[in-house]
Amino acid sequence: MRIRLGILGADDSLAIIQNVTNEYKELHCIPVIYWDEEEIIDFIRPYMHQVDMWLFSGQVPYSIVKEWGEIDCPMFYVPHTGASLYRTLLRIYYERQIPVQQLSFDTYHPSEIERLLEEVGIGERVPYVKHYQGGISAAALAQYHYGLWKQGLTKAAVTCLRTAQLELEKLGVPVYRVLPARSAVESVVQMIIRTGEMLRFQDAQIAVQMMEVDSLFAISNETFSTDEIYKMEMKVTEKLLKYAKKIQGSLKIAGPGRYVIFTTRGALKDITDHYKIIPTIKELEDMDREIAACGIGVGRTAYEAEIHAGKAFLHAKKYGRGTWMVVFDDDTIAGPLGRAEQIRYSFDCAELQAISQKTNLSVATLSKISAILRKLGKNEMNAYELAAYMQILPRSARRILHELEMKGLAEVVGETNPYPRGRPRKVYRIFLG
Repeated sequence: MRIRLGILGADDSLAIIQNVTNEYKELHCIPVIYWDEEEIIDFIRPYMHQVDMWLFSGQVPYSIVKEWGEIDCPMFYVPHTGASLYRTLLRIYYERQIPVQQLSFDTYHPSEIERLLEEVGIGERVPYVKHYQGGISAAALAQYHYGLWKQGLTKAAVTCLRTAQLELEKLGVPVYRVLPARSAVESVVQMIIRTGEMLRFQDAQIAVQMMEVDSLFAISNETFSTDEIYKMEMKVTEKLLKYAKKIQGSLKIAGPGRYVIFTTRGALKDITDHYKIIPTIKELEDMDREIAACGIGVGRTAYEAEIHAGKAFLHAKKYGRGTWMVVFDDDTIAGPLGRAEQIRYSFDCAELQAISQKTNLSVATLSKISAILRKLGKNEMNAYELAAYMQILPRSARRILHELEMKGLAEVVGETNPYPRGRPRKVYRIFLG
């Protein structure tokens, strides 16, 4: 099966990347050109379910999409180091004989450029480098280069961003664009192909889905009889058999109202949109009120997958009726599926185990808090936010935050008061490493 690879980049770099990817029969490429960093997410969104992986022409588009946080598939970008930078510097010296001290650079760390120069016997310091992490606007980069050139400190700019190049050309600044080198593209493509092989292996792993179905929930008082219960259970079994066929699995009845389906990781990943949603398909139509809990387990063996499914099922029961949870082969837990408060956390973290020994909090609780902070993109929250994500009472959340505060792992940094007559809510800054 060919890898559906989305390639997003500026026009010039995209052409170079495609010249390489077109040589690989393992890839089916979907090129996407952008001209403005602010449009990248809008360009990405229509292809989210049409690609298996993404390749970006550079660090900026990659960082913008990563910070967006809505892409679950593997993402890669072509680095502009090595041959890419050597080629640009050679061209500058050949055309204009400008020494590196009179050039302004962006994207790179100064040590990267100086290390490359040392490799060819040039021990020069590079004074003008705009290093940044994550995304940045073309206007900000252009102003950096323009300011230095206007002051007479530099004679040309070296940029990794196509849009910054276009801005600088408008301003009249001599500018050179660092384009991806063929060797760098080939290296990333090889990594993509190896990742695809690994994912195919993962998709073939055994997965077990464990369900508890309450047939009585759909029966009214007027129709309550043993015959009616039997008919309802037969209907449930028939629906689950169709569902099992849909996901290429086999159904096993594990007691009254308990069902187990053996299938593959890939089949469940597809039907749950990468383990984010509860399937809305006709095979499970009208069963959303009847499924009391569902646990999905992934494992290297059928036994391990079934054990993980049981663990996920018990966690789903704790969260409340209709909850779906997943336990993966690396012992991480994800869920509840289909809810805004969905998180992924782990029981196996040496750092959190050390913190657990200092507090009265379990590794599971600490891991959940860490996952919630990652999802929120900040290290501050109040008790009500914590309670909503952990599905616990606010007073229990306050006890957890107080415990962290007492052990020096959290501090009160402010208060919020969403209701004028209500009690102010303390905002805690949490330090879990």
